[in-house]
Amino acid sequence: MPLWLQAFGWGALAGGALLVGSAIAWRWRVPPRIVSFVMAFGAGVLISALAFELVDEAQNVGGLAPTASGFLVGAVTYVGANAVLARQGAQHRKRSGTQQPSESDDAGSGNAIALGALLDGIPESVVLGLGLVAGGAVNPAVLVAIFISNVPEGLSSTAGMKNSGRSSRYVFGLWGGIALASGLAALAGYSLLAGASGGTIAFITAIAAGAILAMVADTMIPEAFERQHMFTGLIAALGFLAAFVVHDLSG
Repeated sequence: MPLWLQAFGWGALAGGALLVGSAIAWRWRVPPRIVSFVMAFGAGVLISALAFELVDEAQNVGGLAPTASGFLVGAVTYVGANAVLARQGAQHRKRSGTQQPSESDDAGSGNAIALGALLDGIPESVVLGLGLVAGGAVNPAVLVAIFISNVPEGLSSTAGMKNSGRSSRYVFGLWGGIALASGLAALAGYSLLAGASGGTIAFITAIAAGAILAMVADTMIPEAFERQHMFTGLIAALGFLAAFVVHDLSG
């Protein structure tokens, strides 16, 4: 199978995990403590993946300067874009309770939530395509980490959308579109950077890593802390450890 098609397929698969979580939340009422548990675990998984698979790999490929500068650019860009979307009604897009506004409460919030979901998912998918550029195969630890974290993201966000009165057409149209966009982002990460220098790959990889860490802190940890409180750190640590084991076994 051509690498460009592999990039699209792996990105769409990782994004499709959002649909899995969304379907679970739409069909059943998942207890808030369970939502918080899986969100904390997913946050730990992502932190482990960006530490061992993204930042460390970027530094090895391109050196400290492009890695550090890319990481900062990614974090600042994500936080800035997230702040703009938060003012439009997307601040609580990953919350499972009644924090999300309905369209009647905040006109235009549906579009803002959709853009926020896209903002959250694109950096994760780009690094899958970059993995094919750097190594000729998708990084299994990164793929597993993204898939594991996307399930609770879709679950929690959909529970909140359902509580705010969003329709099934909106919810599944949103996550289906994000899955498709994830595939296209992975394809872009591969196609646009094939043959790029080590410094360029390190810079782009670190941008994605910085954005992912900012996303975890801004949107995942608040939901995780909502119900678990003092256990959030322990559950996130277990997620970190699980991802590290996958990293070690795949390396």
